[in-house]
Amino acid sequence: MLMSNTDRPARLHFMANGFRVLAPGDHVLCAVSGARIALDDLRYWSVARQEAYASAEIATEAMASE
Repeated sequence: MLMSNTDRPARLHFMANGFRVLAPGDHVLCAVSGARIALDDLRYWSVARQEAYASAEIATEAMASE
């Protein structure tokens, strides 16, 4: 039986110019808001923290609190 990646969070390794999928899924959760982010829509993350962010504003806020 094939497993579907629909409605399953992915596990990613964030790098400076992209990310690598460690465990398949169709989304990740924003580290700040908890919002669901489709992998195709993922644009903001922190390499140092290995966290995904839903928007530029949220990413800026999270990085300012370091």
